[in-house]
Amino acid sequence: MRHNKHHASLGVTVEHRRAMLSNLAASLITHGRIKTTLAKAKALRPFIEKVITKAKQASVQTEKKDALHLRRLALSDVRDETAVTLLFNEKYKDFSSRAGGYTRIYKLGQQRIGDAAEMALIEFVKADDPGYKKSRGRKGEKAKKPAAQPAEAAPAAPAATPA
Repeated sequence: MRHNKHHASLGVTVEHRRAMLSNLAASLITHGRIKTTLAKAKALRPFIEKVITKAKQASVQTEKKDALHLRRLALSDVRDETAVTLLFNEKYKDFSSRAGGYTRIYKLGQQRIGDAAEMALIEFVKADDPGYKKSRGRKGEKAKKPAAQPAEAAPAAPAATPA
């Protein structure tokens, strides 16, 4: 049975998908934001967030051996030594105060000309970005508005004079 085995196949083989996600992750680490299709951005998000978590854990580790192990695990995923070095030496500091949610996906609302794929922008979230507050339930603005004042309290309009 294939319980809990769902992933975005992206229409390619397993090897191709791993290489594609590795290249996308390396570009995202290097540039901070990339433009790609919505499906690839959604597939990249859990992939890159796991790598960032490894970098954060390596910074906390007191034993050098454990940090090296986590760096090698990240290198097996991303496969770009300069990008992994950049992440483990500098970029992890941006995420030290965040407990997850390191990336943000923007739908661009446009389609690629060749195949009409929906395009998206995936970027790292800044360390001090609080995000947005989710509303809870229905908005109570309608109930909070004061009731209309009676006609007696409203100022009377001047009477129209016959012309």
